[in-house]
This record gives sequence, C-alpha cells and structure tokens, in this order.
Amino acid sequence: MLAYLIRRLWQMVPTLAGVVLLVFFLFKYFGGDPAEVLGGLNATQEQVAAIRTQLGLDQPVWVQLWIFVKQIVTFDWGKSWATNEAVGHLFATRLPATLTVMVPILILDIFLALPVAMWVAYRRGSLTDRAIMIAATVALSISFLVYVIVGQYVFGFQLGWFPVQGWSDSTWTNLTVYDPLPVLLAVMVGLAPQTRLYRTFFLDELGQDYVRTARAKGMGEGVVLFRHVLRNAMIPILTNIGLALPGIFVGSFLIEVFFSIPGLGREVLLAVNRSDFPVIQATTIYLAMLTMLINLATDLAYKVADPRVVLR
Repeated sequence: MLAYLIRRLWQMVPTLAGVVLLVFFLFKYFGGDPAEVLGGLNATQEQVAAIRTQLGLDQPVWVQLWIFVKQIVTFDWGKSWATNEAVGHLFATRLPATLTVMVPILILDIFLALPVAMWVAYRRGSLTDRAIMIAATVALSISFLVYVIVGQYVFGFQLGWFPVQGWSDSTWTNLTVYDPLPVLLAVMVGLAPQTRLYRTFFLDELGQDYVRTARAKGMGEGVVLFRHVLRNAMIPILTNIGLALPGIFVGSFLIEVFFSIPGLGREVLLAVNRSDFPVIQATTIYLAMLTMLINLATDLAYKVADPRVVLR
C-alpha cells in the first residue's frame, strides 16, 4: 500500500501543475487588470503603473508564474485586496466556522441515509418503501432556497426554536445553538438523493447468490444485512461519499451566506463580488488539492472496506 500511496502522490503532481497553469493564465488574461481593479475608477495612469509594479505585474510572465508557484508552496498569498487582511490568516480564522457546519452535515448524511436506505431496500415493494421513495422524490424536486426560507420562517420566526442568524467564539455554543437549523435543512436536502442511491446499491446486493446462500445456512437477517450486504455495498457507497465531499464543502458556502455564518464560504463569495483575486486564487488551488486528496483517501478506503481489492 505504501508503494501505491507514493505512486498516487507522484501522479497528482502533473494534475496539480495543470490546475496551477490554468488558474494562473485564466486570471492573468481573462480576469481583468488587477492594478486597475485595485486603483479604482478614479486612479491615474501613474497610480495604476505603481500598483502594477508593486504587484510584480510588470515582470515577464515566467517570473509572475514563479511568484504564483511560491505563493502556493509557502501558503503566503499576500493580503486581501478588499480587507488588507493576510490571506493565510483569513483561511485560518474562517475555516473553523466552515468545518463546524460541514462536518455535522457529512456525518448525519452518511449515518442517517445508510440505515434508512437499507431498511427500505429490505422492505422493497412495501407501503413503507413506496411512501419513503415518493417523499424522497418530492424532496428532490424542491430547491434548497425554499427549504431555507420555509425553515427560517417556521422554526426561527414562528416557533422560535432556533436563531436564524448569529455566531459566537465558542464551538459548543455554535454546535448547540446556531448550527442545528442550517444543519437540519442541509441534511433534509441531502438525505433524499442519498437514500435513493444507497437503496439501489443495497437492492443490487440483496439479489446476489451469496445472500440466498447465507439465508439457506440459517444466518439471521441482521447478520446477512450488516455483515454481508453492507460490506459488499461499501465500494459504491464510498465512491459516492468521495464525490460528495467537495460538493458539501461548496454547498456550505450558501449556508454561510443565508445564515450569516462567518466561514470561508461567505468570505469567498464576498471576494468574488469584490474581485479579490488573491482569495479566489487561493481557494481555487486548495479546493483542487482537497479534491485530489479526497479521491486518494477514497481509493485507500476501498482496501479497508474490502480486503479483496488490489491497489495497483
């Protein structure tokens, strides 16, 4: 496994290099002149030229690319153009709020969808199965924005169970007071597609010969479902989780905006509106790196879930 890990990490280098080149040239030739963005509409040509010199934009392209690569390696992206805050400090202070929202959503999505999907797959064709599938289909047809508006109105304004907005410096307070409503709404949105998909995986396994053999040997349904069916269905489930992780991270951006959570996602959206290139570039590069690492972790998890998997 160590040789496979080293080989995969080495294979990530050209992919990351491609992402770096793409981001660099997109921002350089299609993102507008950063000096003019910073200078504003009333800046003189001399002021714009001074800003361009300060940013190193008057240097040859290969020098600018080398500076960009050094920023990635050293995690030093300079300062935000909008707030004059160091980009590294911005990431360090905003990321905990994002993780406080994202991690509970991920955990609840997985540990609620799996047993529900297994249960409805086991009771395939029953009234319960059909009712849950109809409810999941209806839930899939409703926009997340509708969930937010209705959830804030009902649970926040009418019932007063949760605050609609707010955040604190205490992680426990955030988890128990400010997190429940956005996490609840996000899980309600994510549970429907996950349940439908996992149900399909379990139905495929329940129709296999080894399930009939296990039942013929007198094994209980709990043993058949959890020791055999669940284990063999974990490969596609892990694949889906690996694909969903970056989506959950990006989806938390919208949650942060709707609920005024001071996380990284809200900061990125503000950076887009302000044309704050250093923040946008850093987020793009690190999100690409995170996606590649998640894919690698998913492949390694295959081996843990099923020892028969050969990593090559």
